[in-house]
Amino acid sequence: MAKSALLKSSLAKKYWMAFTGLFLCLFLVGHLFGNLQLLIPVSEGARDQFNEYALFMTTNPAVKVLSYLTYFSIIFHAIDGIALTINNRKARPQGYVSFKPSTNTMWSSRNMGILGTVILAFIVVHMTMFWGEMKFGGLDETIYTTANGEEVKDLYTLTIKTFQDAEFGLLWAIAYGVAMLAIAFHLSHGFSSGFQSLGINHPKYNVFIKKIGMAFAILIPLAFAVIPFYIHFVLEKI
Repeated sequence: MAKSALLKSSLAKKYWMAFTGLFLCLFLVGHLFGNLQLLIPVSEGARDQFNEYALFMTTNPAVKVLSYLTYFSIIFHAIDGIALTINNRKARPQGYVSFKPSTNTMWSSRNMGILGTVILAFIVVHMTMFWGEMKFGGLDETIYTTANGEEVKDLYTLTIKTFQDAEFGLLWAIAYGVAMLAIAFHLSHGFSSGFQSLGINHPKYNVFIKKIGMAFAILIPLAFAVIPFYIHFVLEKI
């Protein structure tokens, strides 16, 4: 009975890990489309456009519900990932010379815990710098009126100046790029693994899912990583 309960608990963790992980993949896509507005020059109305987008994302009731669901998914995904990593290490056969996981598993699959920790640290720093400032910081000093007559906090200027800063802008861009690399490795295993955990593991679909997952793991983090470097090196200064 105890073994049966443990098995069910382990399966439940994998299901929740898959659901929250795939939901966060959708969040990444939506967040990317929002951030791509940062590539628009300020002279073409980027400041108003991005700040109105930020205002909508923080005030719309439906978006607020999705935001709380996203926060829950991140926290639960992290906790569940730690629990699964501990369980996997306990179940790993120790002391056998013939046990060589590097011969039959991807590096990313063996280090999902480390990658997840790096990503979690990035999320905390990222939210403190931008979301935290938007919600609780001193952006009140930069409130301005948009072309639509709305008073908003100037998150656009904060973001652009962070990556255009002469002293630390490039370092922030590099740190952002490293975090995106960790996300890419995490997704390279996690995307297809999520579908497998949900039982979508038919040979007919496996190859397609793995190809889509690999493309997703490369293109989405790469697009995110390009943004801070574009802001630092290409975008007009503000």
